[in-house]
Amino acid sequence: MAKSFKKISKQKGLSPGTVVYIGEEKTAEVRITVIDYNKDEFQKKERVKAEDCFPFKDKDSITWINIDGVHNTEVIEKMGKIFNLHPLVMEDIGNTTQRPKVEDFEKFTFVVFKMLYYDEKEKIKVEQVSLILGKNFVISFQETEGDVFDPIRERIEKGKGRIRQMGSDYLLYSLIDAVVDNYFSVLETMGDRIEELEEDIIERTASDSLQNVHKSKKDMILLRRSVWPLREVIHSLSREKTALVSRDVLIYFRDVYDHTIQVIETVETFRDMLSGLHDTYLSSISNKMNEIMKVLTMFASIFIPLTFIAGVYGMNFHFMPELNWRWGYFTVWGIIITVGISMLFYFKRKKWL
Repeated sequence: MAKSFKKISKQKGLSPGTVVYIGEEKTAEVRITVIDYNKDEFQKKERVKAEDCFPFKDKDSITWINIDGVHNTEVIEKMGKIFNLHPLVMEDIGNTTQRPKVEDFEKFTFVVFKMLYYDEKEKIKVEQVSLILGKNFVISFQETEGDVFDPIRERIEKGKGRIRQMGSDYLLYSLIDAVVDNYFSVLETMGDRIEELEEDIIERTASDSLQNVHKSKKDMILLRRSVWPLREVIHSLSREKTALVSRDVLIYFRDVYDHTIQVIETVETFRDMLSGLHDTYLSSISNKMNEIMKVLTMFASIFIPLTFIAGVYGMNFHFMPELNWRWGYFTVWGIIITVGISMLFYFKRKKWL
């Protein structure tokens, strides 16, 4: 959290609308991919320049321009000039710590949200996705190459479903829906991990269980911060009437809104489960400690009278009555064994053993 504030401080003293990249340092080349289609035709262009996107601004077909990499602010500024984007929108695109939101302008709608997925090290990665919805185009800005949009690309290329017959608003819905659906995959993996943690805590109480619980709780906080604001974004798109979103597509946004609510409910359930696991771990440790103290207390209770007997007959006063008795040693041992066995039977009868 502190690192995020340090990155945001880069904008200090700059005029509003100044495009500054705020995020992890990257040196990869910015890749621009253009997919243009209508009901009957499809074309895809890779590694194009920002200037090459100008002809797609006012085409009758639907155009999806995907930009991998927002660390190069020159590309953002060029795209902003071509599509007449507001300076504050370009500023938000460069700020990868932006809270999910939706803003409706006269000629375009700006949407920001978080895309979640597991990396090769099985850690949750958060990537900001910014979408610009125009009359006949959608521009997507991503931090790095690689996303969850491959099924959409396949549907467009092969003409599956109704996406080739719909407008840019349906394309916007499809992109958001793909991200929300991937939340369920992340939550499914998280649920499996929570079940494994529960088994470890109940059966073994492993020493690293508490660390894993805290790690999972941090992941849930990350999920919650990403999903909760998205609910407001989807609600705005599904309820507010805009010129760029047709009435036929509103019902699809309402469906995504329902999915978002399910994700939020699952996140809250997992948070409660992790809190319960934390309490269960502490209770298991406490119970184990109680069992150990119980055993030690029983041993102490048995040996206290035996120690008393041994102490009395270990004083070695000259005129002790049993000191010179021939059977004194064996008698004392008989008393000690009898007392010990009697106490064990007593503990067993009380079900303390």
